[in-house]
Amino acid sequence: MADSSFDVVAEVDRQEVDNALNQAGKELAQRYDFKGTNASIRWSGDEIVIEANSEERVAAALDVFKTRMIKRKLSQKALDVRDVKPAAGSMYRQEVALVSGIPKDKAKAMVKVIKQSKLKVTPAMQDDKIRVSSKSRDALQEVQALLRANDQDLPLRFTNYK
Repeated sequence: MADSSFDVVAEVDRQEVDNALNQAGKELAQRYDFKGTNASIRWSGDEIVIEANSEERVAAALDVFKTRMIKRKLSQKALDVRDVKPAAGSMYRQEVALVSGIPKDKAKAMVKVIKQSKLKVTPAMQDDKIRVSSKSRDALQEVQALLRANDQDLPLRFTNYK
């Protein structure tokens, strides 16, 4: 019987993030407490930029975006939120990057956890993902449960299940 395998990746569906971003933008435009604050949320390359006329409004706009992400079942761990910085014209700006890929140190820790579990699986680090293979699909499902419990603060997804 051939080996079964799956990939462990740390990423979120960009289309779903875009949908959450658009919903948050509409809510910022309609809510009364954001009137006159020039609050906006938009893509800037691969990052999300939130702007408003005060630090509190920037934090509130980020909260609206996080709420929209939760409703779309997206992990909050995917957000790399940076500090609020003053921008031109008495505005404040906050940049939010999306986590993609598993850093080497966290990948090593996850492989170590898999090996310590004594399951009959073979984990292998490949660039920014981990491939886990085994003859037993049950063992692979146990590894998935193990990694969900020890996710290293990453938005883990299991893809390429063969």
